[in-house]
Amino acid sequence: MRLLFALPGLHRVHRGAEVAFESVAEHIARQGRHEVTLIGAGREAPPRAYRFVRVGAVPRERFEGWPRLPFLRNEFVYEELTFAAALAVRRWRDEFDVTVTCSYPYTNWVLRSRLPGTRGPCHVFVTQNGDWPARERRGEYRFFSCDGLVCTNPVYYEANRERWPSALIPNGVDPARFYPGPGDRAALGLPEGRPIVLMVSALMPGKRVLEAVRATARVDDAFLVVAGDGALREEVDAVAATQLPGRFLRRTFPHERMPDLYRCADVFLHMALRESFGNVYVEALAAGTPIVAHDDEVTRWIVEDHARLVDTTDEDALAGALRDAIAEEGKGRAGRAAFAQRYAWAEVAGRYAEFLEKVAAGGRG
Repeated sequence: MRLLFALPGLHRVHRGAEVAFESVAEHIARQGRHEVTLIGAGREAPPRAYRFVRVGAVPRERFEGWPRLPFLRNEFVYEELTFAAALAVRRWRDEFDVTVTCSYPYTNWVLRSRLPGTRGPCHVFVTQNGDWPARERRGEYRFFSCDGLVCTNPVYYEANRERWPSALIPNGVDPARFYPGPGDRAALGLPEGRPIVLMVSALMPGKRVLEAVRATARVDDAFLVVAGDGALREEVDAVAATQLPGRFLRRTFPHERMPDLYRCADVFLHMALRESFGNVYVEALAAGTPIVAHDDEVTRWIVEDHARLVDTTDEDALAGALRDAIAEEGKGRAGRAAFAQRYAWAEVAGRYAEFLEKVAAGGRG
């Protein structure tokens, strides 16, 4: 098969969806059974098993503060529109048998478009950013269609499998990069001799970073590190300056340093009430880092009994869980890392390839 993965951030940023697509594409391409192409707004990277094609897009940061309109609900959709417009003018339809994206509406619409008198490639949508395009029938979501749906958690799978040909496939981790061991705090500019609470998160309301700042402030001597950026950066910095003076750092870290960042942490904290999957969970597991997160059925499915899951809206319970995780002092790291092996990208990519083959055999609807 000739496979196309398309997403604006490919080869430009290292968020969850981009890491997932690049990792799956690389492992499918390494198998040698299928030709794999990625189209994104980034630049050519060191040699990969897949082919990369650059299509420009205006970064979402440029659209922060722009009007929220129907079909243009936030800065992410503005960015996607610029990418989809550039993708639409390229002559790509005859080059591929299956296209894949997790971006809606515009990228999905472009990939589903067909020339008069042609069928075009089959299209697979992945619920990296949620399943509402596949589930909702209001607004722009009523125009959604696909030939196959990859559901990143069982809640999405049960909600959609009767309507769309679906497969339950999680995201993964690279065990060759994420593994337990001593972290180099000095190299990352992190303080020695005090417990580090790590968040790897975009600064947006649903990630609840402000609430994490307030909870960490109740844990004696804890130092909060937030690896991420977003529209709430100034508000987060201001609250941290009041609640955590001298105990807070917000930075974007190079992608290659992320495994060491997890190893430096005494506890990994994630505050979202629900995630489509959450690559950060399996990265923390693979590094052996204790996890504190919201008690949600999707998170329970991912981590099983290898994390402290609490009602993170209860500040007392959350602060207590952070204290307990810090007191663990390295216990259980090997067990968490061994558990994470089930999420190795090679295994995940094999399941993707099997489903894409099945969709291609069924043809375009």
